[in-house]
Amino acid sequence: MHPETLALHAGYRKDETNAVAVPIHQTTSYQFDSTEHAENLFALKEFGNIYSRIMNPTCDVLEKRVAAPWPTRRRLAWTSPSFSGR
Repeated sequence: MHPETLALHAGYRKDETNAVAVPIHQTTSYQFDSTEHAENLFALKEFGNIYSRIMNPTCDVLEKRVAAPWPTRRRLAWTSPSFSGR
C-alpha cells in the first residue's frame, strides 16, 4: 500500500456497527474484570486500557497509522491537558 493510504486506513477495521471511521471514545477510565486483571494491566503483563491519558482505543489507532509506513518502528501518542488549548 502507498504511505498515504496507510496513513488514512491503517490500524482500524470496522466494528460491530460497520462504521469505517474510528470512533472517539470519550472516557477517562476503564472497568477491570477483577483485582488480578487490574494488577496485570498496571504491571504491563497484559495489554489493555488503564487510563485514557496513558492508553485509549483512539490513540492506539493513531499510533498504528503513524507507524504503518515504517513497520519496523513503533510510535507513541498521548494526550495531555497542556495540549488542549487551555
